[in-house]
Amino acid sequence: MSDHDSRVQAIAAQVRERVAAGTPVHIDKGGVHHVVPIPGDPRFRSGKLDTSALRHILHIDPVARRCVAEPGVSFRDVVRATLPLGLVPTVVPELEGITLGGAVAGCAVESMSFRLGGFFDSVESLELVTGTGEILELSPTREPDLFHMVHGSYGTLGVVTRLEFRLVPAKPFVKLSYLRFRDFPAFHAALRQHCAAGEVDFIDGIVHAPDHLTLCLGEFVDDAPYLSNYRWLNIFYKSTRERARDYLSTEDYFFRYDTECHWLTRTVPGLEHKAVRFLLGKAVLGSTNLIRWSGRLAPLLGKLKRRPDVVVDLFIPDRRFADFYAWYSAGPQFYPLWVIPYRMPAIYPWVSDAHARRMADTLLIDCAIYGMPNSEPERDWSAVFEAQTFAHDGVKTLISRNHYDRERFFQIYDEPRYAAAKARLDPHALFHKGVFDKLHRVE
Repeated sequence: MSDHDSRVQAIAAQVRERVAAGTPVHIDKGGVHHVVPIPGDPRFRSGKLDTSALRHILHIDPVARRCVAEPGVSFRDVVRATLPLGLVPTVVPELEGITLGGAVAGCAVESMSFRLGGFFDSVESLELVTGTGEILELSPTREPDLFHMVHGSYGTLGVVTRLEFRLVPAKPFVKLSYLRFRDFPAFHAALRQHCAAGEVDFIDGIVHAPDHLTLCLGEFVDDAPYLSNYRWLNIFYKSTRERARDYLSTEDYFFRYDTECHWLTRTVPGLEHKAVRFLLGKAVLGSTNLIRWSGRLAPLLGKLKRRPDVVVDLFIPDRRFADFYAWYSAGPQFYPLWVIPYRMPAIYPWVSDAHARRMADTLLIDCAIYGMPNSEPERDWSAVFEAQTFAHDGVKTLISRNHYDRERFFQIYDEPRYAAAKARLDPHALFHKGVFDKLHRVE
């Protein structure tokens, strides 16, 4: 902890220097950013606040089932440290390079979220360096308003430098069962039934086509008769069309989508062919490689005046999911569509009271649209999805292109609560003027 404290003091000193110089910054954790690359993106034009040293797991308590770590630690590293102890985080995002801090600043969910919520719901305390260089301890009982507003603030309120979060029991393997449906009503009914019953550990779904909907149910097991491998030549999402059952090591299950970055390899000609994967796989496969290449190609897209493909997560209240799907299946019809049920303990404080009343549901369905072409000159599907999410009382992630005007944005997000947190934590706007100004970028 003394080494950790030294690292934090160094970051606080950087902040104070930047405040004195009057120069705004963005938080540079090192590695790749899990935001959708956008040509000319202004988010990274300000100076860098280097937090790349915050990459250490500080303590694991296997009895109390708690982990204390710095924000630059990846979920891959957490799983590799905790799984030998029979424990894992309550939510493990599906891409290996996602960090603990990124999961707090954004909104990380996965196939345990139908019961355990998002990753932030497992966080018990945060250490934060504010925009004045002050070091604060925040928790649900210690300045709770500030604690909750850090979630989903996308690095605009301060630097998370340490967090403590809960762990849950795990076993070495995961048994997967795939239930197939020919129509949406049967699929949705089964999804709701299994979420309510809670008899499995993992639930998500993949809609491969309007008449081919797969519900993926997983459970921890001590033994496996065989193990599949989707780290190189074989492709996980395709297996869910073909198999009835599968077994993976627990680590491989958590990162089963990482090799393809879900199914973004489909957007690169030949990259799903085994011969190409055999020759080039180590250089290009995996989310970190694919995101890095996407970032390199973003300036070219800008020169060609091409819109980026749609990559977005739309959180639709379950009570409106059937309505949204009816619109989706008649309009965009882009498949695969990833479906993840996500139960919040309560609607988060950063959601405005008016929009919380519109949502009127703590079970959300994350409809994840990854790699949809967006080249129609008369229609920008990114803007259409954003409008339809609001029309169906939902909330979208802000990691991609955002078209909201200020009025619509603050119909969804709670402006007074955010402004109060900003005034307390970043009064000089060191970390950008605000979350709307930072993320409002459509081209």
